[in-house]
Amino acid sequence: MLTNPLISLAFLLIGLAILVKGADWLVKGASSIAKKWGVSSIVIGLTVVSFGTSAPEFLVNIFAAMRGSTDLAIGNIIGSNTANILLILGVTTIIAPLAVKRNTTYKEIPFAILAGLLIVLFGNDSLFDGTSLNAITRTDGFALLALFIIFLYYTYGISKASGEQDKIEEYSWIKSLGLFLLGLTGLTIGGDLIVRGATNIAVMAGISERLIGLTIVAIGTSLPELATSVVAALNKKADIAIGNIVGSNIFNVFWILGITSVIKPIPFNPEINIDAIFSAFAALLLFIVVVIGKHEIKKWHGLVFAMLYLGYMLFLIMEPACFPLACT
Repeated sequence: MLTNPLISLAFLLIGLAILVKGADWLVKGASSIAKKWGVSSIVIGLTVVSFGTSAPEFLVNIFAAMRGSTDLAIGNIIGSNTANILLILGVTTIIAPLAVKRNTTYKEIPFAILAGLLIVLFGNDSLFDGTSLNAITRTDGFALLALFIIFLYYTYGISKASGEQDKIEEYSWIKSLGLFLLGLTGLTIGGDLIVRGATNIAVMAGISERLIGLTIVAIGTSLPELATSVVAALNKKADIAIGNIVGSNIFNVFWILGITSVIKPIPFNPEINIDAIFSAFAALLLFIVVVIGKHEIKKWHGLVFAMLYLGYMLFLIMEPACFPLACT
Protein backbone atom coordinates (compact mmCIF):
# COMPACT_ATOMS: atom_id res chain seq x y z
CA MET A 1 0.00 0.00 0.00
CA LEU A 2 1.23 3.49 -0.83
CA THR A 3 1.93 5.66 2.20
CA ASN A 4 2.56 8.92 0.38
CA PRO A 5 -0.67 10.95 0.03
CA LEU A 6 0.77 12.94 -2.91
CA ILE A 7 1.39 9.76 -4.92
CA SER A 8 -2.11 8.55 -4.08
CA LEU A 9 -3.52 11.88 -5.26
CA ALA A 10 -1.52 11.56 -8.48
CA PHE A 11 -3.07 8.11 -9.01
CA LEU A 12 -6.52 9.71 -8.69
CA LEU A 13 -5.86 12.49 -11.21
CA ILE A 14 -4.06 10.31 -13.77
CA GLY A 15 -6.76 7.66 -13.45
CA LEU A 16 -9.49 10.22 -14.05
CA ALA A 17 -7.78 11.48 -17.23
CA ILE A 18 -7.39 7.92 -18.58
CA LEU A 19 -10.97 7.15 -17.59
CA VAL A 20 -12.52 10.05 -19.48
CA LYS A 21 -10.59 9.31 -22.68
CA GLY A 22 -11.36 5.61 -22.37
CA ALA A 23 -15.08 6.36 -22.06
CA ASP A 24 -14.97 8.46 -25.23
CA TRP A 25 -13.27 5.65 -27.18
CA LEU A 26 -15.65 3.04 -25.78
CA VAL A 27 -18.79 4.97 -26.76
CA LYS A 28 -17.49 5.60 -30.29
CA GLY A 29 -16.38 2.02 -30.81
CA ALA A 30 -19.54 0.50 -29.34
CA SER A 31 -21.78 2.83 -31.33
CA SER A 32 -20.01 1.95 -34.57
CA ILE A 33 -20.26 -1.78 -33.82
CA ALA A 34 -23.98 -1.34 -33.09
CA LYS A 35 -24.55 0.29 -36.46
CA LYS A 36 -22.58 -2.39 -38.30
CA TRP A 37 -24.52 -5.19 -36.61
CA GLY A 38 -27.84 -3.44 -37.06
CA VAL A 39 -28.36 -3.47 -33.28
CA SER A 40 -30.10 -0.55 -31.58
CA SER A 41 -28.09 1.78 -29.35
CA ILE A 42 -30.13 0.90 -26.27
CA VAL A 43 -29.03 -2.74 -26.56
CA ILE A 44 -25.39 -1.72 -26.85
CA GLY A 45 -25.81 0.56 -23.83
CA LEU A 46 -27.44 -2.24 -21.83
CA THR A 47 -24.86 -4.89 -22.72
CA VAL A 48 -21.52 -4.07 -24.36
CA VAL A 49 -21.02 -0.64 -22.80
CA SER A 50 -22.31 -1.88 -19.45
CA PHE A 51 -19.80 -4.74 -19.54
CA GLY A 52 -17.01 -2.25 -20.15
CA THR A 53 -18.02 0.26 -17.51
CA SER A 54 -18.67 -2.50 -14.96
CA ALA A 55 -15.14 -3.88 -15.33
CA PRO A 56 -13.74 -1.93 -12.32
CA GLU A 57 -16.54 -3.21 -10.03
CA PHE A 58 -15.88 -6.74 -11.30
CA LEU A 59 -12.15 -6.60 -10.61
CA VAL A 60 -12.59 -4.99 -7.19
CA ASN A 61 -15.16 -7.59 -6.12
CA ILE A 62 -13.17 -10.59 -7.27
CA PHE A 63 -10.05 -9.46 -5.42
CA ALA A 64 -12.04 -8.34 -2.36
CA ALA A 65 -13.83 -11.70 -2.11
CA MET A 66 -10.61 -13.68 -2.49
CA ARG A 67 -8.94 -11.60 0.23
CA GLY A 68 -11.90 -11.93 2.60
CA SER A 69 -12.88 -8.24 2.39
CA THR A 70 -16.58 -9.07 2.15
CA ASP A 71 -17.86 -5.73 3.44
CA LEU A 72 -15.84 -4.04 0.71
CA ALA A 73 -17.24 -6.40 -1.96
CA ILE A 74 -20.92 -6.00 -1.09
CA GLY A 75 -20.49 -2.31 -0.27
CA ASN A 76 -18.92 -1.74 -3.67
CA ILE A 77 -21.97 -3.20 -5.49
CA ILE A 78 -24.59 -1.44 -3.37
CA GLY A 79 -22.70 1.85 -3.30
CA SER A 80 -22.04 1.76 -7.05
CA ASN A 81 -25.71 1.13 -7.86
CA THR A 82 -26.78 4.02 -5.64
CA ALA A 83 -24.14 6.29 -7.15
CA ASN A 84 -25.11 5.26 -10.70
CA ILE A 85 -28.69 6.48 -10.29
CA LEU A 86 -28.44 9.41 -7.88
CA LEU A 87 -24.97 10.78 -8.66
CA ILE A 88 -24.14 9.72 -12.23
CA LEU A 89 -27.66 10.00 -13.66
CA GLY A 90 -28.19 13.16 -11.62
CA VAL A 91 -25.08 14.88 -12.98
CA THR A 92 -25.77 13.62 -16.51
CA THR A 93 -29.32 14.98 -16.62
CA ILE A 94 -28.23 18.31 -15.12
CA ILE A 95 -25.93 18.60 -18.15
CA ALA A 96 -28.51 17.38 -20.66
CA PRO A 97 -32.10 16.10 -20.07
CA LEU A 98 -32.59 12.49 -21.16
CA ALA A 99 -35.52 10.97 -23.03
CA VAL A 100 -36.32 7.44 -21.88
CA LYS A 101 -37.93 4.83 -24.12
CA ARG A 102 -40.97 2.81 -23.01
CA ASN A 103 -39.03 -0.47 -22.97
CA THR A 104 -36.46 1.05 -20.63
CA THR A 105 -39.20 2.51 -18.41
CA TYR A 106 -41.37 -0.57 -18.05
CA LYS A 107 -38.86 -3.41 -18.47
CA GLU A 108 -35.23 -2.49 -17.78
CA ILE A 109 -35.78 -0.14 -14.82
CA PRO A 110 -38.12 -2.62 -13.02
CA PHE A 111 -35.42 -5.24 -13.60
CA ALA A 112 -32.97 -2.93 -11.81
CA ILE A 113 -35.48 -2.53 -8.95
CA LEU A 114 -35.71 -6.32 -8.69
CA ALA A 115 -31.92 -6.54 -8.53
CA GLY A 116 -31.85 -4.15 -5.57
CA LEU A 117 -34.59 -6.01 -3.72
CA LEU A 118 -32.90 -9.38 -4.23
CA ILE A 119 -29.79 -8.16 -2.40
CA VAL A 120 -31.96 -7.49 0.67
CA LEU A 121 -33.80 -10.80 0.26
CA PHE A 122 -30.73 -12.99 -0.31
CA GLY A 123 -28.64 -11.25 2.33
CA ASN A 124 -31.06 -11.66 5.25
CA ASP A 125 -31.19 -15.42 5.79
CA SER A 126 -31.71 -15.03 9.54
CA LEU A 127 -34.80 -12.89 8.96
CA PHE A 128 -36.43 -14.90 6.15
CA ASP A 129 -35.13 -18.44 6.83
CA GLY A 130 -34.37 -18.34 10.55
CA THR A 131 -30.72 -19.36 10.06
CA SER A 132 -27.87 -18.07 12.19
CA LEU A 133 -25.71 -16.83 9.30
CA ASN A 134 -26.49 -14.08 6.81
CA ALA A 135 -24.73 -14.64 3.50
CA ILE A 136 -25.17 -14.44 -0.24
CA THR A 137 -24.47 -18.10 -0.92
CA ARG A 138 -23.37 -20.01 -4.01
CA THR A 139 -27.01 -21.01 -4.55
CA ASP A 140 -27.98 -17.33 -4.49
CA GLY A 141 -25.17 -16.64 -6.92
CA PHE A 142 -26.41 -19.24 -9.39
CA ALA A 143 -29.92 -17.75 -9.12
CA LEU A 144 -28.53 -14.29 -9.90
CA LEU A 145 -26.63 -15.65 -12.90
CA ALA A 146 -29.81 -17.35 -14.16
CA LEU A 147 -31.60 -13.98 -14.03
CA PHE A 148 -28.65 -12.46 -15.85
CA ILE A 149 -29.08 -14.98 -18.68
CA ILE A 150 -32.77 -14.03 -18.86
CA PHE A 151 -31.76 -10.38 -19.13
CA LEU A 152 -29.34 -11.15 -21.96
CA TYR A 153 -32.07 -13.10 -23.75
CA TYR A 154 -34.39 -10.11 -23.36
CA THR A 155 -31.82 -7.72 -24.84
CA TYR A 156 -31.29 -10.11 -27.73
CA GLY A 157 -35.05 -10.05 -28.33
CA ILE A 158 -35.30 -6.27 -28.47
CA SER A 159 -32.27 -6.16 -30.75
CA LYS A 160 -34.38 -7.96 -33.34
CA ALA A 161 -37.06 -5.28 -33.14
CA SER A 162 -36.89 -2.28 -35.44
CA GLY A 163 -34.30 0.06 -34.01
CA GLU A 164 -34.10 3.83 -34.05
CA GLN A 165 -32.12 5.58 -36.76
CA ASP A 166 -29.44 7.40 -34.78
CA LYS A 167 -26.75 9.39 -36.54
CA ILE A 168 -23.84 7.23 -35.44
CA GLU A 169 -20.43 7.63 -37.02
CA GLU A 170 -19.34 4.35 -38.55
CA TYR A 171 -15.73 3.19 -38.71
CA SER A 172 -14.03 0.16 -40.22
CA TRP A 173 -14.24 -3.08 -38.24
CA ILE A 174 -10.58 -2.81 -37.23
CA LYS A 175 -10.95 0.78 -36.01
CA SER A 176 -14.28 0.06 -34.29
CA LEU A 177 -12.88 -2.90 -32.39
CA GLY A 178 -9.66 -1.01 -31.69
CA LEU A 179 -11.53 1.94 -30.19
CA PHE A 180 -13.68 -0.38 -28.11
CA LEU A 181 -10.69 -2.34 -26.77
CA LEU A 182 -8.69 0.82 -26.10
CA GLY A 183 -11.69 2.28 -24.31
CA LEU A 184 -12.20 -0.84 -22.23
CA THR A 185 -8.51 -0.89 -21.33
CA GLY A 186 -8.58 2.80 -20.42
CA LEU A 187 -11.64 2.33 -18.24
CA THR A 188 -10.10 -0.61 -16.42
CA ILE A 189 -6.70 1.01 -15.87
CA GLY A 190 -8.21 4.38 -14.97
CA GLY A 191 -10.72 2.87 -12.58
CA ASP A 192 -8.00 0.79 -10.93
CA LEU A 193 -5.72 3.80 -10.45
CA ILE A 194 -8.56 5.82 -8.96
CA VAL A 195 -9.55 3.06 -6.54
CA ARG A 196 -5.94 2.45 -5.50
CA GLY A 197 -5.32 6.12 -4.84
CA ALA A 198 -8.62 6.76 -3.07
CA THR A 199 -8.43 3.59 -0.98
CA ASN A 200 -4.89 4.38 0.16
CA ILE A 201 -5.97 7.85 1.24
CA ALA A 202 -9.01 6.42 3.03
CA VAL A 203 -6.96 3.78 4.86
CA MET A 204 -4.43 6.38 5.97
CA ALA A 205 -7.37 8.39 7.35
CA GLY A 206 -8.64 5.38 9.34
CA ILE A 207 -11.99 4.90 7.53
CA SER A 208 -13.84 1.56 7.96
CA GLU A 209 -13.92 -1.04 5.17
CA ARG A 210 -17.73 -0.79 4.84
CA LEU A 211 -17.58 3.00 4.50
CA ILE A 212 -14.72 2.75 2.00
CA GLY A 213 -16.76 0.31 -0.09
CA LEU A 214 -19.90 2.43 -0.03
CA THR A 215 -18.18 5.74 -0.76
CA ILE A 216 -14.60 5.90 -2.04
CA VAL A 217 -14.53 2.58 -3.92
CA ALA A 218 -18.15 2.81 -5.09
CA ILE A 219 -17.71 6.30 -6.50
CA GLY A 220 -14.33 5.41 -7.97
CA THR A 221 -15.60 2.33 -9.78
CA SER A 222 -18.70 4.27 -10.92
CA LEU A 223 -16.63 6.96 -12.63
CA PRO A 224 -16.61 4.97 -15.91
CA GLU A 225 -20.41 5.15 -15.92
CA LEU A 226 -20.23 8.89 -15.24
CA ALA A 227 -17.70 9.53 -18.01
CA THR A 228 -19.50 7.27 -20.50
CA SER A 229 -22.97 8.65 -19.79
CA VAL A 230 -21.88 12.30 -19.87
CA VAL A 231 -20.01 11.80 -23.16
CA ALA A 232 -23.02 9.95 -24.60
CA ALA A 233 -25.43 12.67 -23.46
CA LEU A 234 -23.26 15.44 -24.93
CA ASN A 235 -23.17 13.48 -28.21
CA LYS A 236 -27.00 13.29 -28.19
CA LYS A 237 -26.96 9.53 -27.58
CA ALA A 238 -29.53 9.37 -24.79
CA ASP A 239 -30.10 5.64 -25.24
CA ILE A 240 -26.50 4.83 -24.43
CA ALA A 241 -26.48 7.29 -21.52
CA ILE A 242 -29.53 5.83 -19.76
CA GLY A 243 -28.97 2.26 -20.97
CA ASN A 244 -25.43 2.32 -19.63
CA ILE A 245 -26.59 3.31 -16.13
CA VAL A 246 -29.56 0.95 -15.89
CA GLY A 247 -27.62 -1.87 -17.54
CA SER A 248 -24.66 -1.37 -15.19
CA ASN A 249 -26.92 -1.69 -12.14
CA ILE A 250 -28.37 -4.92 -13.51
CA PHE A 251 -24.91 -6.23 -14.37
CA ASN A 252 -23.51 -5.29 -10.96
CA VAL A 253 -26.02 -7.48 -9.12
CA PHE A 254 -26.83 -10.34 -11.49
CA TRP A 255 -23.42 -10.75 -13.12
CA ILE A 256 -20.75 -9.37 -10.76
CA LEU A 257 -22.37 -10.26 -7.42
CA GLY A 258 -23.51 -13.56 -8.92
CA ILE A 259 -20.01 -14.53 -10.10
CA THR A 260 -18.41 -13.30 -6.87
CA SER A 261 -20.73 -15.33 -4.61
CA VAL A 262 -20.31 -18.45 -6.78
CA ILE A 263 -16.53 -18.17 -6.42
CA LYS A 264 -16.83 -17.55 -2.67
CA PRO A 265 -20.01 -17.04 -0.59
CA ILE A 266 -20.22 -13.52 0.77
CA PRO A 267 -21.17 -12.99 4.45
CA PHE A 268 -23.77 -10.22 4.68
CA ASN A 269 -23.32 -7.64 7.43
CA PRO A 270 -26.77 -6.55 8.76
CA GLU A 271 -25.41 -3.01 9.09
CA ILE A 272 -25.49 -2.70 5.30
CA ASN A 273 -29.26 -3.33 5.11
CA ILE A 274 -30.03 0.38 5.25
CA ASP A 275 -27.71 0.97 2.31
CA ALA A 276 -29.23 -1.92 0.33
CA ILE A 277 -32.78 -0.67 0.96
CA PHE A 278 -31.80 2.87 -0.02
CA SER A 279 -30.20 1.56 -3.24
CA ALA A 280 -33.43 -0.26 -4.15
CA PHE A 281 -35.37 2.90 -3.29
CA ALA A 282 -33.17 4.91 -5.70
CA ALA A 283 -34.12 2.54 -8.55
CA LEU A 284 -37.82 2.81 -7.57
CA LEU A 285 -37.52 6.61 -7.49
CA LEU A 286 -36.05 6.57 -10.99
CA PHE A 287 -39.07 4.58 -12.21
CA ILE A 288 -41.51 7.02 -10.57
CA VAL A 289 -39.71 10.06 -11.98
CA VAL A 290 -39.64 8.65 -15.51
CA VAL A 291 -43.34 7.72 -15.43
CA ILE A 292 -44.46 11.04 -13.96
CA GLY A 293 -42.08 12.93 -16.27
CA LYS A 294 -43.64 11.20 -19.30
CA HIS A 295 -40.49 9.29 -20.24
CA GLU A 296 -38.08 12.18 -19.73
CA ILE A 297 -35.62 12.87 -16.93
CA LYS A 298 -35.45 16.66 -16.64
CA LYS A 299 -32.68 18.83 -15.28
CA TRP A 300 -34.47 19.49 -12.00
CA HIS A 301 -34.91 15.74 -11.55
CA GLY A 302 -31.15 15.39 -11.87
CA LEU A 303 -30.65 18.12 -9.28
CA VAL A 304 -32.95 16.29 -6.84
CA PHE A 305 -31.04 13.05 -7.44
CA ALA A 306 -27.70 14.75 -6.78
CA MET A 307 -29.00 16.39 -3.59
CA LEU A 308 -30.32 13.04 -2.35
CA TYR A 309 -26.92 11.51 -2.96
CA LEU A 310 -25.23 14.30 -1.03
CA GLY A 311 -27.65 13.71 1.84
CA TYR A 312 -26.87 9.99 1.72
CA MET A 313 -23.14 10.69 1.93
CA LEU A 314 -23.73 12.86 5.00
CA PHE A 315 -25.84 10.07 6.47
CA LEU A 316 -22.97 7.60 6.03
CA ILE A 317 -20.45 9.95 7.59
CA MET A 318 -22.70 10.46 10.62
CA GLU A 319 -22.82 6.65 11.12
CA PRO A 320 -26.18 6.25 12.94
CA ALA A 321 -26.09 3.68 15.69
CA CYS A 322 -28.93 1.31 14.80
CA PHE A 323 -31.94 1.10 12.47
CA PRO A 324 -34.49 -1.64 11.75
CA LEU A 325 -32.84 -4.55 9.85
CA ALA A 326 -29.45 -2.97 10.60
CA CYS A 327 -28.90 -4.32 14.09
CA THR A 328 -26.89 -7.36 14.92
